[in-house]
Amino acid sequence: MNSSTTPKQQSKKVSVGSVAGLLVVTALVGQLLGFLRTKLINANFDNPHTPIGEKAGVYFAAFNIPDFFFYTIAAGALGVAVMPYLSDRLHKGDKRGMWELATSILNLLALIMLGVGIIILVFAHPLIQLVAPGLTPEQQHNGATLMRLLALNPFLFTVSGILTSAQQTIGRFFFFAIAPLFYNISIIISIYIFKDTQIGIVGLGIGALIGGVLQLLIVSLGLINTSFHWKPKIMWRSSEFKSMLRQLPPRSLDQGADQIQSMVDTRFASSIAGATGISNYNNAYVLHTAPILLLGTAISTAAFPRLNARLAQGRQDLFRRDFLKILRAIIWMAIPVVIIAFYARGYLARFIFSQNAPEIAVLFGFLTVAVFFRTLYAIISRWFYAQKDTWTPLAVSVFVILLNIVLVYFLTKPNSYGLAGLALAQSLVATVEVVILFSVMLYRDPKLLDASFWSGIVKIVSVSGFSLIAGFIMVSIYPLGISDKGFAVLTKLSLIAVVTLGVHIGVSALFGLEEVRPIFKRAKAILFKSVGIPY
Repeated sequence: MNSSTTPKQQSKKVSVGSVAGLLVVTALVGQLLGFLRTKLINANFDNPHTPIGEKAGVYFAAFNIPDFFFYTIAAGALGVAVMPYLSDRLHKGDKRGMWELATSILNLLALIMLGVGIIILVFAHPLIQLVAPGLTPEQQHNGATLMRLLALNPFLFTVSGILTSAQQTIGRFFFFAIAPLFYNISIIISIYIFKDTQIGIVGLGIGALIGGVLQLLIVSLGLINTSFHWKPKIMWRSSEFKSMLRQLPPRSLDQGADQIQSMVDTRFASSIAGATGISNYNNAYVLHTAPILLLGTAISTAAFPRLNARLAQGRQDLFRRDFLKILRAIIWMAIPVVIIAFYARGYLARFIFSQNAPEIAVLFGFLTVAVFFRTLYAIISRWFYAQKDTWTPLAVSVFVILLNIVLVYFLTKPNSYGLAGLALAQSLVATVEVVILFSVMLYRDPKLLDASFWSGIVKIVSVSGFSLIAGFIMVSIYPLGISDKGFAVLTKLSLIAVVTLGVHIGVSALFGLEEVRPIFKRAKAILFKSVGIPY
């Protein structure tokens, strides 16, 4: 895109549906790579002389601190806090000003994250002790070494994230979508390089560092033919830059609260069952995160620039209409995914761990409620961010993180749920968070949810009853056997998923749900085109 492209011309080139399709497909590939990465780590770094999942637990623990600093300091800038301001500049036709804003925030946060990298390098050992006190001295040494190799990744992710935020604002999503794939591929390659060497699990830190560099290089390709020119300058006197900076702390602290929650969970898992507990919980958490990223994050990311543009145009009515359409679509898609996830929790645990993994299946079963509500949170939170309100989600996050700590303390006691209490607490706080935000949203806009919306929700719930029955029947027909592995597990899992989704789509069509129409429209187009009939 050249600098002369107007916002109106640009909007014609990119639709929410096509962007969502791109992001869903690349997110699916990314999640499959993520599953493969976790599966290979589980399979290649433990041996008969070590407890199952021990070394994988060290790997998961090492990522906590770098992720915490990245999300707490920088992640708030990566889209939701910055993009509304970039969208305002673009809508006014000031593309040069948009890039100047983006460059200023990039320069500021890059300097901060370089400082963070130095802190991680120097204090890695006490930091790993803080996160996972249940590790042995050798495990803590390996974890600290891994963490030092990850020290620069927060800087690399920050620069990549700000550049992709600006690219999304002008309608470029391709490089944003594919860049994370190279990060996962790099770690997977490092597994094969280091699995039989003395470096072992620590070598994955090298793969992650190279992956971070590759991700930044791919993102940089998206700057070609734009008016971006980097300058070593920060617009301290700009009122918009100052306003944008005021939005960063609440959003960053909101993201940081999630990471604090993750650190608390890791610490409790370490205390309950050492490195194996960390591994089991994180394996279940990886399974729980996949549908959230695939549906909630991908679709909400695709829709966010459109929502920002509606408000920049002063069209609150169109903002409301688009938001409700996306919310309904996410609910319609999330319900069958949660049904499949719950019924097939054992199959998924076996798929990611390759061995009999009842603990992971139990943990993931408790997390399925969190899957649904965190998928909804992805779009509901953007209702606030599009209106430049980052404080409300922060206040709610602070409340739920405190609630989570209390719940974890009581639910993980030996006479309660033990390690599964971590997962149960996650589902409870995810539910509470969405309910509170939804209530605030309705208080601010009482006319938001009309009769048409509620009618659609009632139909979706009715359809889900049939999907629930279909899933139960399929699991009964194809139960998970003790000796099932690899292809057998994948075949049964695929049959359960295909039939459950098929019933959900078919009954949705019978009920006349608008969410299913694009699927049939696309299917008709492909069918007619394949037989040479104009459509």
